[in-house]
Amino acid sequence: MYTIEALQEIVNQSFANQNFIEEPKLLYEPIEYTLSQGGKRLRPVLLLAGCDLFGGDCNQAINAAVGIEIFHNFTLLHDDIMDKSTLRRGKETVYKRWNENIAILSGDTMFALAYRYFLKTPVANIHNILDVFTETAIDVCNGQQYDMNFETQPDIHMNEYLTMIRKKTAVLLAGALKIGSLYGKCSDEDREHLYNFGINIGMAFQLQDDLLDAFGDEKTFGKPIGTDIKDNKKTFLFLKAIEHGNDDERRILNDWFAQTTADNSEKIASVLSIYNRLEIKKHTEQEIEKYFSKGLEELEMINVESEKKEPLRNFVKQLLGRKH
Repeated sequence: MYTIEALQEIVNQSFANQNFIEEPKLLYEPIEYTLSQGGKRLRPVLLLAGCDLFGGDCNQAINAAVGIEIFHNFTLLHDDIMDKSTLRRGKETVYKRWNENIAILSGDTMFALAYRYFLKTPVANIHNILDVFTETAIDVCNGQQYDMNFETQPDIHMNEYLTMIRKKTAVLLAGALKIGSLYGKCSDEDREHLYNFGINIGMAFQLQDDLLDAFGDEKTFGKPIGTDIKDNKKTFLFLKAIEHGNDDERRILNDWFAQTTADNSEKIASVLSIYNRLEIKKHTEQEIEKYFSKGLEELEMINVESEKKEPLRNFVKQLLGRKH
């Protein structure tokens, strides 16, 4: 049984051993630039953890782990273009450092490279693994389209937003775990519990990301605070404020989120003032806790020894800042 730290080391070492520079360099340099930045690398670690949980060989699963991280980073290249984000992990985004056309084509290449790594998998059930990966990739794209739709959709319901983040964020964490489980031996029921664990933890993770965008520290968050407000992203925080605010507060919020301004400092300050007045941070933390608890419940229902689940328990607690 591996510790999460050991799996992280396996993933990091695997990426250190890769060479993504080919010709033409303008296509591959952005790929190397992106993948060399590291990041949390949650998805490949979760894939290996899912493999190890059910007695699989992590050496057989490592190429899939690399593939799923490449796919994740492909989505970030394209997301940054759509969102006009200038920073990612504290560095210039690819489209900003090069240009949009290069970022699009490098991203497309990363999607193809992800499949190349999956196809290196030396197991008989590669069809099932690729099926899960493909469906996961389609879900992520669906989620991104919903996210873009919401930018111009006047009325968004909370259940629509939760569906969007489930597809855009949570399914990739859950899919990584499920793919990992296909390298081991487990029942369909246990695999479903593991997938549901990933969904709930993914929901909690995205809601925490929403929260940090408004109330986090820019140095540790890696991008400017208030970006979602500036970009008129109707996140959980906005929708909860609309739900709890009075008529005047709802009008102010809707007015701000219907416009773009050259100087966003007043806009961000005004919105955060309403969020603070309505205790939106507390409401969001409660929702994060709900999904976190549901995730752990699903993990506990998996029919393996409790000690084998400990690495995943500790990992998600660390990820979401829990001490116990």
